[in-house]
Amino acid sequence: MKVSKYAKAGVAAVVAGAGSLSTALADDTITAAEGWAAGVAVLLALGFTWVVPNKPAAPKGPEA
Repeated sequence: MKVSKYAKAGVAAVVAGAGSLSTALADDTITAAEGWAAGVAVLLALGFTWVVPNKPAAPKGPEA
């Protein structure tokens, strides 16, 4: 199964945003600073996941 770097980046962004917003909702309100922090978390997750390459597949040797 091959997962594209687009899917990995999307999942990372959703998880980062959800984690940040769930922490921000502990007091039942989201302030502007918490909103900005969630946005920055999403952008950083997208950027870092996009930049890191996938692990190359192991070469397949002759079968015994």
